[in-house]
Amino acid sequence: MTADTILKVNRPGNQSGPTAPRMPPLIVIVGPTASGKTGLAVTLADHLPIEIVNADSRAFYRGMDIGTAKPSEEQQAQVKHHLIDIMDPDEPMSASLFQQLATACITAVHNRGHVPVLVGGTPQYVNALVEGWRIPQVPPDHARRRELEREAEVVGVGPVLERLAAIDPVGAARTGPNLRRIIRALEVYEATGVPFPERTSRDDVPFRPLEFELWVPRETLYRRIDARVDTMIANGLADEVRSLLAQGYDPGLPAFSGIGYRQLMPAIAAGEDIGPSIERIKLDTHRLVRHQQTWFRKNHRLIRIDMTQPDAFDQVMERAIAHCEGFLAA
Repeated sequence: MTADTILKVNRPGNQSGPTAPRMPPLIVIVGPTASGKTGLAVTLADHLPIEIVNADSRAFYRGMDIGTAKPSEEQQAQVKHHLIDIMDPDEPMSASLFQQLATACITAVHNRGHVPVLVGGTPQYVNALVEGWRIPQVPPDHARRRELEREAEVVGVGPVLERLAAIDPVGAARTGPNLRRIIRALEVYEATGVPFPERTSRDDVPFRPLEFELWVPRETLYRRIDARVDTMIANGLADEVRSLLAQGYDPGLPAFSGIGYRQLMPAIAAGEDIGPSIERIKLDTHRLVRHQQTWFRKNHRLIRIDMTQPDAFDQVMERAIAHCEGFLAA
């Protein structure tokens, strides 16, 4: 899928006053890996006419089912899901493209009189959509990216980060040592001559978001993650990776940087024992959880729901119904 196929949706300007129309609702459910986002969203369908919009950065890709923990066939039969299996692993996805695709989906769901529920654990994509980031339309420069990646392999990430800090110290502080984000920020600067402005430039959005963060104690999440990884392996994750390699996909594709694929692909391609890679998947997912929770703490709009409490779902349901009341009564 390319940007040419995207439905373009105009964002209305700010409106105020007693006669201004009220924007239709959007429910947002975020949370770390294994916090129960999909299950909760599907259960909401028993109480509200909802459709789910995926915001997980790996569930977009066809053929990557087990390692992405996509909603099951049963769950997808219970409630309509969008932005799942929409592209092949060698097709590029970005926050900008996601923003456009998700906005088009949300508008279509509203036009059907249903409530869109955005579900996922990729904070950058969620924030780009909900906050209306005005993202630079700078296409990826793959040759330049490879140059910077090779440079980082030789001298380390630090000097590359220092280069970004010299032109955009605020951006460098935000990217930290994340090489992919550093390279993207440099790529935008080199193409436009200005720092990456995605966090400071905003457009209005055509919906009213109500945002929930599902919270689970880390030790509980770690146990769930370890059990989930074992289940993925038992369900054929290694065979899924072998199938992707057999189709000729480059193991270095951005789609395969997701946890599970990036640990298994080198081992399987080299014919090595995957045991150490499985343990690496678990540890790297633990690290991802810490990163996700840190990011969520920075979003003061989020309503934290303690999923260990017996009334956790009721807390979400009551707020969601109240948020959608005017829209559903119209």
